[in-house]
Amino acid sequence: MSAPGLSRRLGLGDAVFIGLGSMIGAGVFAAFGPAAGAAGSGLLIGLAVAAIVAFGNATSSAQLAAVHPMSGGTYAYGRAELGPWWGFIAGWGFVIGKTASCAAMALTFAAYAAPPGWEKPVAILAVVALVTVNWFGVTRTAQLTRIIVVVVLLTLAIAVAAGFAAPDAPGWLSADALWADGWYGILQSAGLLFFAFAGYARIATMGEEVRDPARTIPRAIVLAFLGALVVYTAVAFAVLSALGPDATAASTEPVAAAVAASGWQWAEPVVRVGAAAASLGALLALIAGIGRTSFAMAREGDLPRYLAAVHPRWHVPHRAELTLGIVVVVLVSLVDLRGAIGFSSFGVLLYYLVANIAAFRQRADVRRYPRALQIVGGVGCVVLVVTLPWQAVAIGAGIIVIGVVYRAVRLRLTRAA
Repeated sequence: MSAPGLSRRLGLGDAVFIGLGSMIGAGVFAAFGPAAGAAGSGLLIGLAVAAIVAFGNATSSAQLAAVHPMSGGTYAYGRAELGPWWGFIAGWGFVIGKTASCAAMALTFAAYAAPPGWEKPVAILAVVALVTVNWFGVTRTAQLTRIIVVVVLLTLAIAVAAGFAAPDAPGWLSADALWADGWYGILQSAGLLFFAFAGYARIATMGEEVRDPARTIPRAIVLAFLGALVVYTAVAFAVLSALGPDATAASTEPVAAAVAASGWQWAEPVVRVGAAAASLGALLALIAGIGRTSFAMAREGDLPRYLAAVHPRWHVPHRAELTLGIVVVVLVSLVDLRGAIGFSSFGVLLYYLVANIAAFRQRADVRRYPRALQIVGGVGCVVLVVTLPWQAVAIGAGIIVIGVVYRAVRLRLTRAA
């Protein structure tokens, strides 16, 4: 009897909502504070830079997904187009970067939802609950993500209106404010904000669970990216206009702080509920995406084959998701939110560098976008990596080396046997 496989149950709307759920929670409620700390009002320019790089990456992912409709995203694409080592580096970068993102989203949820002193236990409870939801099938994941995204979009509409209703912060949009931290600060903010755009990767990792993937995945990636960009831009302007760059950088909850500045007292608790829901939506989609990349890597032997099992009833990679949940619970007990964002950006930028190289190498008969977009995406990934906080780069590079050594040892032992 053959092992059970993943089931194609998701349509275009499901895939778009999973991508939006992955992006909006991370970007709006976690990344603007650190980005303002790096560049002040220049984060608006950083957002534009991050969007350009992300669009290059999104089109590369879409082009690859149309040809390789399988689980694993760029891990699978890198193996198919460039070779096993390229695929491994992409997959390992994705797994370690997005595992850090899971911890960041759990902590963001707890910051908004937990009473003081209970943040860590509540974050751990959120991880356990959403791993359980994913265990019972991808259609349940998609259904819950739809509900969360609708709640978050309504909440952000209120937050944007409140932010623009607040008294305008003096000088926040002046040339001096935009360029106060120079190009280095702007590029660092772009690297941190890139963290917010990476949700479309979750669509690509679900290539074996989407109906008509060659058509659905490319469309879903572009639609989710454009929707998230509109939301980020509106929220960025609203927050900066209400708080100014310094207060935005100082706040761990800049969207809620902007609403408070408006005097709309009824709106602040609504925004806190929406922030908690957004963080849960991002965490839910992250668990699904990392579980499927880990499943694909384990199926090829690049992670322990124990993780390649699919649940016979629910058709999900349950061992991979359970293992991920355990690791994230440990991280939640140890990590800092801002450090997790920088580390996550390092792993994801490496992942998309491989995607751009793989898409650049594709033949003309399968090409959907000009090679110039892959050049923009690839060069942008390198530039943003080197401008990230040095601690994130050092830790990320060290963990990549550990993964490379692991695979090299495994291959040698396999050949010796």
